[in-house]
Amino acid sequence: MMKMNVSYRGHSIHVMTNTQIKLFVKIAETGSFTKAGLELNMTQPAVSRAISSLEAELDIPLLLRDRRSGVRLTEAGQRILVLFREILGTFAKVDQAVADEKGLQVGTIRVGAFPVAGAHFLPRIIAAIAEKHPGIEFELHEGNIDELRSWLETRVIDIAFLIPPDDDWETIPLYREKMYAVIREDNPLSRLSVIPVKQLAREPFITCKAGYEPPIIDLFERAGAPFQSKYIVQSVSMALRMAEEGLGYPILSELALKTLPPRLVKRELEPEAYRDIRLAVPSLHEASHAVKLFIRTTLSLFPPLEGRS
Repeated sequence: MMKMNVSYRGHSIHVMTNTQIKLFVKIAETGSFTKAGLELNMTQPAVSRAISSLEAELDIPLLLRDRRSGVRLTEAGQRILVLFREILGTFAKVDQAVADEKGLQVGTIRVGAFPVAGAHFLPRIIAAIAEKHPGIEFELHEGNIDELRSWLETRVIDIAFLIPPDDDWETIPLYREKMYAVIREDNPLSRLSVIPVKQLAREPFITCKAGYEPPIIDLFERAGAPFQSKYIVQSVSMALRMAEEGLGYPILSELALKTLPPRLVKRELEPEAYRDIRLAVPSLHEASHAVKLFIRTTLSLFPPLEGRS
């Protein structure tokens, strides 16, 4: 591993290497020296030396080593992890700028999406980019809305499919999907083509944590109906299974309801309910060429539906 010393006003300053920074980030992500070394093709002794050297140069501990709990970040290590990810992002921009000068299109796009959005949008976007720019690589992260927000904040991902609230990032409107009540076909309310929320509020409600809470709370407020959950689940599939058993009803989005299990029907609501999906980045100005390509491709494949309400 090469080191560089810079002389400044008579003092020798140690400059961290790209390898050290990549290694520290990889250890933080995998929680293991061994796994990080394998991914970066480094031996265990080389990994230990690189991290020890990094901590010595910074003069602070970054990692806590424990045989039982594995590797954990110190408080300083957690803060520096965010900065190191930003530095790696800058390195990637340099690589992309050089590639652009050579007429190439390269780079890595780290994308985060909640399951429904990922399944609907990502295959077409990736296929379109891969066809024209085979040098672009993708790192996909699937998680819930809270995880996506955390990954954006800590720079684990470059761009995410998010729903409001998303005031902490720069966003681009992408898609507005209608939301429906999902009930058993033997429920008397199934005879209605449009169900008033005030009437629906008398039934046991199943809250799905997959990014549905804000628009649903807003819906009940607009309807002047009390909002109270009987059950709280983490996934669309669990919400549908519980609805099949007649335990209650969820309110879900159109992308999640392309296929319905037997015995379930979807019904429109009064007032109507929608969920907005947006592309979110920490900064459009600072986004890499590859991320900007991802945004342009997404908007060309899925033009925002203006005036839809």
